[in-house]
Amino acid sequence: MKKSFLIFTAVAIISSAASGKVMRRTLGIFENSVPETEILANETMEFVYDYRCCVDTTGSLDENISSDNMLLQIGPNGLSKFSSYKNLTVDSIIMSSTSEQIFSAAKEGKLNNGEFMTIYKNYPLGKLTHTEKICQDWFRYEEEMPQFEWEMTDSVASVLGYECQSAKCKFRGREWMVFYTEEIPLSEGPWKLYGLPGLIMKATDEKGHYTFECIGIKSKADRPITIYKVPFNKVKREDYYDTKHRYEVNPYAYFEATTGGHITVTDEAGNPSLDAYDPIELPYEYIERDWKK
Repeated sequence: MKKSFLIFTAVAIISSAASGKVMRRTLGIFENSVPETEILANETMEFVYDYRCCVDTTGSLDENISSDNMLLQIGPNGLSKFSSYKNLTVDSIIMSSTSEQIFSAAKEGKLNNGEFMTIYKNYPLGKLTHTEKICQDWFRYEEEMPQFEWEMTDSVASVLGYECQSAKCKFRGREWMVFYTEEIPLSEGPWKLYGLPGLIMKATDEKGHYTFECIGIKSKADRPITIYKVPFNKVKREDYYDTKHRYEVNPYAYFEATTGGHITVTDEAGNPSLDAYDPIELPYEYIERDWKK
């Protein structure tokens, strides 16, 4: 059965100027409504991180960075949520606008989504939960809270005026260097990182392909920590990455297979792109590199 939904679709093909090789395809699918949410708890503090990832490791690092602002919400009993600040803003705009205003804003690119990755620590208690939208479907996996074998190092830094000590560890195929501050005594951090005697203010992998840096703090906050009430596909971590990979190497074919819809991709002259449905080799690796079976 074909799915029915209202969408505003934008297709983009990014090629290497030198070789003409297709490096990345993107498919922006916009829905004009926001899923219902369930409140898990009220936050007590929140931190904004600048998140950067390299989308083409074969080229210059400075010229191939994608970025988003991410919000770390701290709740009671070790609960936290790490999600896109941009998506929270887009959700708020959609919920307060008319259909005509929403469609107009979407056409102008004002409602472009950020990262769909959302990380919950200690939800449920003792577990880490990752939720993410891939194409039109929502996925969720749970795992035990990861254990990090941190090694303290001698480097120091100042982030937002906070004195930070350093530590490093190897985690799922990458070596991470982080700076944490005991001035904020929270054993927390961006993404899945945590486990030090202070908040992780900055983190980067050894190649600089993934970085997180705290750029804002709100010590008295009361934004609710929520989760979408959607029909999640509950999968294992490795299966999530496999699905994400199948989508990103061939997004138009994945869209067609999972929704029953069809996308016609054309070149600048308006002629159909005959190779648009051919899979490509991704020029980057995921933040966790151990997912391949």
